[in-house]
Amino acid sequence: MDRRHFLGVTATAALGFAALSTLPGSSDRPEKNGYAETPSEDRRRNRFLNVALTTHEGREVRFYDDLLKGKTVLLNFFYTICTAEAICPLGTANLVEVQEILGPRVGRDVFMYSITLDPANDTPQVMKSYAKAFGVKPGWTFLTGEKEDIERLRRNLGYVNLDPVKDKDPSQHSGMLRYGIEPMERWAGCPILSRPEVIAGSLARIVPRGERPKAGAA
Repeated sequence: MDRRHFLGVTATAALGFAALSTLPGSSDRPEKNGYAETPSEDRRRNRFLNVALTTHEGREVRFYDDLLKGKTVLLNFFYTICTAEAICPLGTANLVEVQEILGPRVGRDVFMYSITLDPANDTPQVMKSYAKAFGVKPGWTFLTGEKEDIERLRRNLGYVNLDPVKDKDPSQHSGMLRYGIEPMERWAGCPILSRPEVIAGSLARIVPRGERPKAGAA
């Protein structure tokens, strides 16, 4: 994947995520008077899937209830064995620097999640060894799950190439990072290979002045 193609893929993913940020809710829960009058808690819950996942430490979690709800997060998809021009290891190394910049906030009021696209290979033990090799600190969780659930989650979060052939090609996956404040419904994204200080600064810019959402807030 050359740089031009990489930027094209990330731009497509960004558009997909922009669409996500304006979704009115689940199609199986019709709204009486449209998006604006949907209760905030229902709208937030309907926007994201709540699939079962397993952490690199072997803990069973639900994506929305346990990882997303009420939190400020950074998340990405990855492979421990990457075929896309080494985007995954480079991206992981870059996020290690982001974690260093954020310091003790990670695991306290900012949570980092990396979700595997290869659950058959990336077992909790494999991901635990991967995280250790990169020097990942607490507050950053690597996640796996059932292949079908991972695929649904990938699409739900906007990691989709509009070309269906490329979308199914593991070498073409997007090197995008998502970050957001779930209770405030503020979401954005950027290439995972952006400079660490740019990523940390971008996260800071979506926090309203004088406000800091608390982890676990409803």
